[in-house]
Amino acid sequence: MDMAFFGDSHGDFTAVEESASAGVAPVSVFLGDFDLTRPLEEEVSPLVEAGSEVWYVHGNHDADSPEWYDFVFSSGLAHRNLSGRVVDIGGYRVAGLGGVFRTRVWNPRSKEKPGFATRREMMRAMPHARWRDGLPMRQRATIFPEDFKALARQRADILVSHEAPSSHRFGFGKIDELAATMGVKLVVHGHHHESYEGKLPNGIRVIGMGEADWRVVNIEGAIG
Repeated sequence: MDMAFFGDSHGDFTAVEESASAGVAPVSVFLGDFDLTRPLEEEVSPLVEAGSEVWYVHGNHDADSPEWYDFVFSSGLAHRNLSGRVVDIGGYRVAGLGGVFRTRVWNPRSKEKPGFATRREMMRAMPHARWRDGLPMRQRATIFPEDFKALARQRADILVSHEAPSSHRFGFGKIDELAATMGVKLVVHGHHHESYEGKLPNGIRVIGMGEADWRVVNIEGAIG
């Protein structure tokens, strides 16, 4: 089966039109940082209308403003956010990890203990910093240790993340570890706006996506 992957859009959705015109893949997966001016389902409607099933993970910029946040997290495709779960898509188990590491919560490169293991811990510690009676808006695109803990209990074929594993010079070995624990054979990430292919030290294949870029991947060939 083919899947189309879309790098950080940052307001440029030319790739959606190009993909729809070229003949859509059965599944389209976006890697976050949309910078939307309208709800997500409207922006990707050419793909949906052409028969592609749209999924995504959120990026750090999707929680930069209430407008951007709502156009993603309260959109008609809110239920298609893969972050923090594993979903069977076309017979393949696809795991999602949205957002980024932030030092205040967790810096996996540091030997220091994470500032907060869970979102509940942060809310208890910061009762006056809440937004809409929950986490501060910016922290809603932050990776917490509890996200890794939840995913590590599951198995997957593909990990879709906004942050990069160690194959990128600014990536994190902690994502390598998670992918290995889950039995993942392919990691696809955005965030750094660089198109490349590589492998982790543990042999897992990696695809990095460029800004506003897209590509179709034959999954059987990629994870076989």
